[in-house]
Amino acid sequence: MTQPWEPDILGEGFEQQTLNLDGGAVATVVRYLGDDGQGLDTGAPWLDTAEAPGIDADVLYVHGWSDYFFQRHVAEFWHRAGARFYALDLHNYGRSLSPGMVPGFVTNLADYDADIAAALSAMGRSGVPGQGIPGQDRPLILLGHSTGGLTLSLWAARHPGMASALILNSPWLEFQATELGRRAIAPLVGLHARLHPLAPLPPVDPGIYTRTVSATLDGEWDYNLEWRPDRGFPVTPAFLDAVFRGQATVAAGLGIDVPVLVLLSDKSYLQPKWSADALTADVALNVDAVAHRSLSLADTVTVSRLPNAFHDIFLSPEPIRREAFARIGRWVPTALQPSDAAEWEARTAGL
Repeated sequence: MTQPWEPDILGEGFEQQTLNLDGGAVATVVRYLGDDGQGLDTGAPWLDTAEAPGIDADVLYVHGWSDYFFQRHVAEFWHRAGARFYALDLHNYGRSLSPGMVPGFVTNLADYDADIAAALSAMGRSGVPGQGIPGQDRPLILLGHSTGGLTLSLWAARHPGMASALILNSPWLEFQATELGRRAIAPLVGLHARLHPLAPLPPVDPGIYTRTVSATLDGEWDYNLEWRPDRGFPVTPAFLDAVFRGQATVAAGLGIDVPVLVLLSDKSYLQPKWSADALTADVALNVDAVAHRSLSLADTVTVSRLPNAFHDIFLSPEPIRREAFARIGRWVPTALQPSDAAEWEARTAGL
């Protein structure tokens, strides 16, 4: 049964719908309807609030590991550009997480296909290309962060003809210790995944990432600490095995049939102790390894490095966010090749 749209925790203009999946699991899709031109207090004052036609596209955002959608200013950007913005909290994450569930648990990233299919249905889109239902002719732009970027890359490769463009925000396409390290430990991780799938592995983040982004520390963002804990959810062999198998698939070449934009910081900080260097780097990924692996996604891939950006590009300091939005604004018309590309560029110039 389709659930109704209800007010979302993000406030004015945001609504959510619960998506019932097989086995009693649920996912949650969030949509942004705008705020009648009043603007959001998002820390993004560069966004143009003028009324003007823009790109008639649907955008679907998928979050990363130990995360959920709370980036109001990202929704605002796409809305101001004329697109319909939706975000998906996958099952066992965020709005979809209930007591008794294992946060983030998954054994295969393809298990999220059901979440994505349900979200597309809620967006008024068919799961079959060219079926002709209302909304199917609008371009679909996929926007994924970190593990969500890996998940959407694999999904796009398995579902040719569904998307029109893929934008990846620091996607976890390769292991921090590079391909050789992943291949060396993947068999052991796979064995543990079969024998002890839920056994917690050593923590991977001592809280450095939280310190860079949380308004309670050195960052500027407020969010639900139960849905995005200080040190992240406990990493399990099942989850890591699913990621490793996904990364191996990417390394073999995906052949995605749409243009891909990969946004990355220009450097990494992967040390286990705090340093001010963490405030000017990606503290989760080996960005050089990911930049190299990005070329395995598709024939047409644009890798865009942003100096001093955080792991989540859109949680970086304001000048970096502004530059990221500007680069997206320049890239989208070329990727979609719409008849109104000039209007898109005019709307997003200087964001």
